[in-house]
Amino acid sequence: MSDDPGLRLHRPDDILREAVIDAARDRLTLDPPPLDGARTPDDLAAAAGTMITGSGLGGERALRLFTDVIAPACLSMDHPRYLAFVPNSASEAATAFDMLVSASNIYGGSWMEGAGAVHAENAALRWLADRAGLPDGAGGTFVSGGSIANLSALAAARHRWRRRGGAASGSPVVVLSRGAHSSIGSALELLDLEPFLVPDDDCGRLRPAELDPATLSGIESLGERVAAVVATAGTTNTGSVDDLDAVGDLAARCGAWFHVDAAYGGGALCSTSRRHLFDGIERADSITIDPHKWLFAPYDCAAVLYREPEEARRTFTQHAEYLEAVNDGEWNPSDYAPHLSRRARGLPFWFSLVVHGTDAYAAAVDRTIEVTELAAARVRASEHLELVMEPELSVLLVRRPGWTPQRYRDHCERLARDQVGFVVPTTWRGETVLRLCVVNPVTTPDDVTAVLPPPP
Repeated sequence: MSDDPGLRLHRPDDILREAVIDAARDRLTLDPPPLDGARTPDDLAAAAGTMITGSGLGGERALRLFTDVIAPACLSMDHPRYLAFVPNSASEAATAFDMLVSASNIYGGSWMEGAGAVHAENAALRWLADRAGLPDGAGGTFVSGGSIANLSALAAARHRWRRRGGAASGSPVVVLSRGAHSSIGSALELLDLEPFLVPDDDCGRLRPAELDPATLSGIESLGERVAAVVATAGTTNTGSVDDLDAVGDLAARCGAWFHVDAAYGGGALCSTSRRHLFDGIERADSITIDPHKWLFAPYDCAAVLYREPEEARRTFTQHAEYLEAVNDGEWNPSDYAPHLSRRARGLPFWFSLVVHGTDAYAAAVDRTIEVTELAAARVRASEHLELVMEPELSVLLVRRPGWTPQRYRDHCERLARDQVGFVVPTTWRGETVLRLCVVNPVTTPDDVTAVLPPPP
């Protein structure tokens, strides 16, 4: 290739290419990977030095900067003792294939430019829709995470509400419980939707049959202002599942869109022991499921599914002279969320499904639930620990009687500092407790025990 400096970026570099592939291979074969952890901004600045320069550092130094400084300052979400928040445990097949997806540089926003990728993604979306019991015409797209998926679903709900004349009754309202994910509240604020908050039960579940008459009367008084009713299938804080069938009844009585946020819990749709908890999800107008949480896809991969995708097309399809060739009736992922440019982020998930088959997915999810149950049994048998509630899915809330909030924080900081594991406390009904989430099939009961508060 010419020595023209304008072509420097695109000049083949066999040595750099192989070095990057080798580094990726090394990371994939770590078993387990190092836990690692964050450093202070000052520490990182001192260790990294000046990174962006006029002439560049060269491939060898740049790669070493990542492997020696940048990567170790990031927690390994796939470590078997990373049990905070909702971890990630991408399959090797999905992670390795993600490298090929990036190398292929596929534009995944339209059928015209990425038909093969869209076809494959749609197959993965169809499998998710089948697990939920949605009708044949259901579909959607993959977005970056549950926050954008929930925003997309509620935007479509608002659009339908307006199209049906709901604005004549006043400003739009969304009914949800206090157990709903924080992204729902953010979406309501962004969309100028008013929340109507209803109480949850002792496990954080929305159960309409247990709502008091005043709350039910308040919902009824809203009339046609109710644009949507939101249920959660796997609350982040407790791992509990709302009474989806009853929430669906509530949405039907309101004539409102029924959205189910199953970003975390949706993985259990393929479980042989927990699928019954999701009865009623088949009635949803939209569903959020994050394969990068409990379905072993790498970041970032979240699905938003619509019972009637046309409602989303009306909401999100962009129109311009330069898009006329694209908006020709084919299935364009850009029509189902607020995006135009997008990578085909569902392909690694699709590839792993094709490689391993759906039975392996069911077995992996069931294993994490079994590990959660075994760990819960150890907590029950302990003389110094208590379960805050029985786990429904794969989240454990554990109390250490006598501990202050600072003791919980100290315990978690010690675990991270000693590279034992990574967990963080949460609060439940105003009380600080330890929260663990098991979505990695490699995690064992002993791994869970290792991060629990020790006996006095």
